Amino acid sequence: MKNLAVIIPFYNEKEFLEISLKRVTDLNIFDQIILTDDCSNDGSSEIALNLAKSNPIIEYTNGDTNSGKGQALNNAKHLITTSHVVIHDADLEYFPDDIVEMFNLVEDNPESLILGSRFIGTKDRKNVYFRTNLANRTMSLFFSLVNFQYITDIATCYKLMPTSFFKDLNIKEKGFSIEVELLSKFLKTNRNVIEVPIKYEGRSYTDGKKIKASDGFKYLFNTVKYRFFN
Repeated sequence: MKNLAVIIPFYNEKEFLEISLKRVTDLNIFDQIILTDDCSNDGSSEIALNLAKSNPIIEYTNGDTNSGKGQALNNAKHLITTSHVVIHDADLEYFPDDIVEMFNLVEDNPESLILGSRFIGTKDRKNVYFRTNLANRTMSLFFSLVNFQYITDIATCYKLMPTSFFKDLNIKEKGFSIEVELLSKFLKTNRNVIEVPIKYEGRSYTDGKKIKASDGFKYLFNTVKYRFFN
């Protein structure tokens, strides 16, 4: 039987965490919801703990230090008991109802990595800033050329994959470059990547967006690094 866990990494998302989680729980497709806290200090931790106490499928885990998204995902690996797992950020940029369409593909593609792409299809996208959009498309093109596989959106949060792959993944990246590391390592074992159009509503840095220009350069460097090394 195919079932699904969702990992929600977060750091200082007091304003958005509860709303984001409600979007997830309203779907009723998840057997596990794992909140993984990257040592928040704004009250997010208390919100997450209370939410975990109120719902038996919600689990909470916390790291020892603030280390980044990659480490937050790593901290959640041991809790997963489902056949598949998907990542959902807590910042309201993504819409979990898109995961339903992604999960529907699992029945016929159980070993595939399914990506939610912000650059294909005609779904609603708001607050797509020109500079960020150009950077994402450039990084995706570079990744595609280096890996000989066309991927339209390597920086997307929405990655749905077999739990067996995710648990065996030796995650090295602490920060946002986990996106490149994860996809690069999957392609070394399985070339079957399926992209699905998703909705998107970008937030500004004043609203708490955390990725920086320096992360873009890390994406490019790590594209080469993980293509040829582990």
